[in-house]
Amino acid sequence: MALLEPQVSALPAFAQKFLSRDKQLFIDGEFVDAVSGKTFPVFNPATGEILAKVAEGDAADIDLAVKAARRAFESGPWRSMAPAERARLIYKLADKFEERLEDLALLESLDNGKPLAVARVADVPMSIENLRYMAGWATKIVGSSIPIPGEFHAYTRREPIGVAGQIIPWNFPLLMLAWKIGPALAAGCTIVLKPAEQTPLSALLVAELAAEVGFPKGVINIVPGYGETAGARIAAHPDVDKVAFTGSTEVGKIIVRAATGNLKKVTLELGGKSPNVIFADANIQEAIAGAAFGIFFNMGQCCTAGSRLFVERSVFDEVTQGVAAAAKAMNVGSGLDARTDIGPLVSDEQLDRVTGYIQSGISEGARALSGGVRAGDKGYFVEPTVLVDTKPDMKIMREEIFGPVVAATPFDDPNEILAAANDTVFGLAAGVWTKDVSKAHKVAAGLRAGTVWVNCYNVFDPALPFGGFKQSGWGREMSSNAIDCYTETKSVVVKL
Repeated sequence: MALLEPQVSALPAFAQKFLSRDKQLFIDGEFVDAVSGKTFPVFNPATGEILAKVAEGDAADIDLAVKAARRAFESGPWRSMAPAERARLIYKLADKFEERLEDLALLESLDNGKPLAVARVADVPMSIENLRYMAGWATKIVGSSIPIPGEFHAYTRREPIGVAGQIIPWNFPLLMLAWKIGPALAAGCTIVLKPAEQTPLSALLVAELAAEVGFPKGVINIVPGYGETAGARIAAHPDVDKVAFTGSTEVGKIIVRAATGNLKKVTLELGGKSPNVIFADANIQEAIAGAAFGIFFNMGQCCTAGSRLFVERSVFDEVTQGVAAAAKAMNVGSGLDARTDIGPLVSDEQLDRVTGYIQSGISEGARALSGGVRAGDKGYFVEPTVLVDTKPDMKIMREEIFGPVVAATPFDDPNEILAAANDTVFGLAAGVWTKDVSKAHKVAAGLRAGTVWVNCYNVFDPALPFGGFKQSGWGREMSSNAIDCYTETKSVVVKL
């Protein structure tokens, strides 16, 4: 592993201008200061220095945003707008994303720390693809005619839920925004969205683009702020009809409790402790590359991260040494450096969390084949880490680390691996590596996870439902399932 020396170069003109001006809340089609007048700092994770100051929304601002969203839903043009016109606006927003791809990618890299090269080819293009896919659904939300006994005409209608409160995480700020707003807008809902306090910048640029496209006032409201204030108010607000949250399981449980006031609809995409299972009959080199990608992509800050690596004993040393070699070959540095393979963690809090887990694992007897320590003394860098000599009851095997740390375990009996793989409170994703087609399908069927990848990892598409079993969440993102999460079904019966 090489820690790259920071390259001193001026930011592009767009970034300098964007970062230098006031970052306000976007409510009812206007950029406004927080009611309190407060701001909060946003940090560059590669340096620990302040990037910008952003207006700090709290309960009072959420109240204003919800009022605007309610007005836009009940009496504005959005709900009555022809579905094709809603689709056109969503599609135009996707076009704006494409026009501003470089600017959005730059903000993602600055704000989150991820390599700019990755944001260019993954985060922004996938966001565009998701918006375009959901735009197509706006014209395909239909009811059905249902024959019932007697002289009646019975049919169903699919109607938008109403005001959707959306709370997104910091690991994929733009992509999670697209996952959330796409189906809500297609269904005809209005939105109050809170970006993570660590990474609000791309969401604020999206607010500008939405205004340029011509979304009616109040349809999209973006209120940066802290979870304890702004996020809590969204979850508990009596005039929010549905809340969608992506983040930790612990916070998800808090949101569920807060939502009971008006029994608002809730969807949750939560944590994971995903098993990645490599059988001896796999293509070992492909499996090594896949295991490394499964844990080190986005600095391991993925809810689907393959953080528990189970390897058949006869190839265990080959695989773990291979993943460790891949880790050691990675360049760690600023996301803006073209040489960087793995950037910093998002915050000093996350740095403390990840290094704490590594130290816990080593103190309990695990051994680091690579990494195991912080990289450098500036910024929030951690060396990509492969831990072996693990035991099922270790914290590194039970709890979500959310960093570039994989805990590897050998297994002897292929027939018993499902018990170990499923031995977790989570159930978001899993990986299987084998050339045996029958074995692949049997193991995929037995894994308790919302997504199972076979001989690949982290493959997504807007048409594929994404979500978790067990404590990894409720509901699904993407696909037609996401539209279901933003609509109500009404039965209508007419006596003839």
